Amino acid sequence: MKFIVSSSLLLKKLQVLGGIINSNNTLPILDHFLFSLEGSSLTISASDLETTISSTLDVESNEGGSVCVPARLLLDTLKTFPEQPLTFTVEDNHTVEISSNHGKYALAYANADDFPNAVELKDPSSTIIMGDILATAIGKTLFATGNDDLRPVMSGVFFQLSADGLTWVATDAHKLVKYMRTDLASDSDAEFIMPKKPLNLLKSILAGSEEEVVIEYNESNAKFSFDQTQLVCRLIDGKYPNYEAVIPKENPNKLTIGRNQFLNSVKRVSIFSNKTTHQIRLKIAGAELQISAEDIDYSNKADERLTCDYQGDDMQIGFNSRFLTEMLGNLGSEDVSLEMSLPNRAGILTPIDGQDEGEETIMLVMPVMLNS
Repeated sequence: MKFIVSSSLLLKKLQVLGGIINSNNTLPILDHFLFSLEGSSLTISASDLETTISSTLDVESNEGGSVCVPARLLLDTLKTFPEQPLTFTVEDNHTVEISSNHGKYALAYANADDFPNAVELKDPSSTIIMGDILATAIGKTLFATGNDDLRPVMSGVFFQLSADGLTWVATDAHKLVKYMRTDLASDSDAEFIMPKKPLNLLKSILAGSEEEVVIEYNESNAKFSFDQTQLVCRLIDGKYPNYEAVIPKENPNKLTIGRNQFLNSVKRVSIFSNKTTHQIRLKIAGAELQISAEDIDYSNKADERLTCDYQGDDMQIGFNSRFLTEMLGNLGSEDVSLEMSLPNRAGILTPIDGQDEGEETIMLVMPVMLNS
């Protein structure tokens, strides 16, 4: 088995695929890339058992065969080469020899038969979505997923596909994000929960992509196909909590304010908050928003006043500043609206501008009890 390939093209592909490889694998074979050659088409795969990603590229060859190459060693070698053709030859002494303009390098390979096979989806349903839209949806929701091993369903992003539109939801019980696209539709209704790791990978690959992504899914697995790349992963098993029930419908108190001004103020004031609760206090009256924090243990306190547009009753409400900072940082708008009903009910944060037609983002942040 022998082929010639561009060093920079191969490095670019491998860096993407390498994102799935764990640093401490229990199975040594998972530290390898699987190279499968058929004529001038080379398919490279990487897997962590839960997720398998493979990508195809054109090479100069008319041979066939499969071999597993150590990932870290190959990546470290490729990073040092300037752009040039590299010749890969599988030798009889159980090594792959790489020939460059300057020298030769031999890597011990592993048996391709030991590499785990990607799951074949039986009777999948499918839907098509633009790559950049999918990357945006993942980016808007992924930060709100939980890390609680006892509630695995909350550690992923909930996909809801229907004829009315596509919805993505993430929550960790303290904050919740719902991102909707009513300008897109799916032929069949479906719901599934995608784990974090493959979503992170998709987000980085698809950002800014004009490619169409075909999503195929059944009860247990999902497959994303685009631009000669396929990602197959196991879905999180379980029923997603009824998130609609926690979004308060009646919110008579509405605050409108510049996002950057609000975000920077929260960041500054939160430096003086208690290091365990990260609690900040919002006091709203008339056209004035007062943001304050206090750490009684160290006698640290901060207090800022901002002008805002506010309709509703005067109120005081407490939030965890970390959640508020994350959410404000994730909204790309100039101005935001914070809708509230009572100091012990969730606040709803939404962008006022900067959204596409048919795009909707709702963020929900749970309040914290204020120490009077």
